[in-house]
Amino acid sequence: MRLPTPFAPGATEQLETWAQRLRVPFVGANSGKGADPAAVAFDAVVAGLARGIDTVLVDTAGRLHTDERLREELRKVVRVVGKRQAGAPHESLLVLDATIGQNAVQQAREFSEAVPLTGLVITKLDSTAKGGSVVALRRAVPAPIRFLGTGEELDDLELFDPVRFAHRLVSD
Repeated sequence: MRLPTPFAPGATEQLETWAQRLRVPFVGANSGKGADPAAVAFDAVVAGLARGIDTVLVDTAGRLHTDERLREELRKVVRVVGKRQAGAPHESLLVLDATIGQNAVQQAREFSEAVPLTGLVITKLDSTAKGGSVVALRRAVPAPIRFLGTGEELDDLELFDPVRFAHRLVSD
């Protein structure tokens, strides 16, 4: 299920398309703009519970680590979801672009202060990026790396294997 934001209107359509490809339900704001992200997240959890779905993904794309207002909005989403489902969110994954180097480290630090992270997803680890930031991220934030993204297809998201990653990092 998808939580759209007024800051990334294109993401709503992309995620709805992915939901259709994966044949999973999609919940988003009716208007797409101006909706309270916490209210949309709440509605998604309510819909998931009503449908007997045990996993609800709430995407909060567009939360810049440099914008305190957006970090507070993220905290609100976490509070509201936790009120509807005890212990929620059960996972808080931060998706980071490996090509931005030290900016990814700073983003991870800022977000981990706003919301406790349970894992990291590092994307754009294709031929254009070896992912040296992965090592720096692991040292900077106490959250484990859960997934690596190496492309834009479903099969391009893989579970993080540190041995395989280290081999890839130093191989030709």
